[in-house]
Amino acid sequence: MRRVNREGRRADTEMPLKESEAIILRSYPLGEGDRLVSFLSRSTGRLRGVARGARRPKSRFGSTLEPLSHIRIWFYERETRDLVRINQCELIRSFLATQRDYAAGLGLAVISEVTEAVLPEHEPSDAAFRLLLVTAGAIERSGQIALPLAYFNLWTVRLGGWLPPLDHCASCGIEFGVEGVFASPMRPGLLCNNCRHPGMRVISPRGLTLARRILTEKLERLAEEDWPSAPVNELNAYSLDLIEHQIERKLTTRRLLEKNLESNT
Repeated sequence: MRRVNREGRRADTEMPLKESEAIILRSYPLGEGDRLVSFLSRSTGRLRGVARGARRPKSRFGSTLEPLSHIRIWFYERETRDLVRINQCELIRSFLATQRDYAAGLGLAVISEVTEAVLPEHEPSDAAFRLLLVTAGAIERSGQIALPLAYFNLWTVRLGGWLPPLDHCASCGIEFGVEGVFASPMRPGLLCNNCRHPGMRVISPRGLTLARRILTEKLERLAEEDWPSAPVNELNAYSLDLIEHQIERKLTTRRLLEKNLESNT
């Protein structure tokens, strides 16, 4: 580790040394021995940084830069640069073993990609940080991904401000009853059967009930019940529709996720 003076600044550059709890979102090779890392800092928001020497034998970073690693990180940041310089990491919790299972690893890849896609840089979100940890923990404990992802995706939409009211039709205002509702990311709000348009996605009454409960109950409580795959998959599809509409591109993990969910239906 480089010498740090009493003011918490690296002696050769006078950049402030920052410390934060963080979650690794993505990490990939840079040059011959470095890694480019995307991470969510609890105090600073989403950042990108360079971990020099991270790919070399006996690197001081070890396994701390693996996706979804929950770490404490020390880094240097300069306002005129897009990338921070990662100095040191300390592992708090690893999800590396969970990723050896294909389905669980896919679930973790989805929440990593969605988080990186929807959160702007340098904007802290403690709610998003906690949501990541809660969802990853649920996948690790159960090995199941459908319900944890429905919870994560719907809450991501809610935190982004893109979730319409779930109790009435956006067109005529009638309160939803026992029938299904209809949705499209191209049209604001949910519609009743009388106001729906061709090609809209159907959300069943059970799916609407699950959505309301996701917004009011903890994931661990919901996981105690045996939910049919149909309403869970409906919410995943609807939430991902809204997310892709906002980020204006397709998520690379979505096709693999839907294939996996269909095979387990």
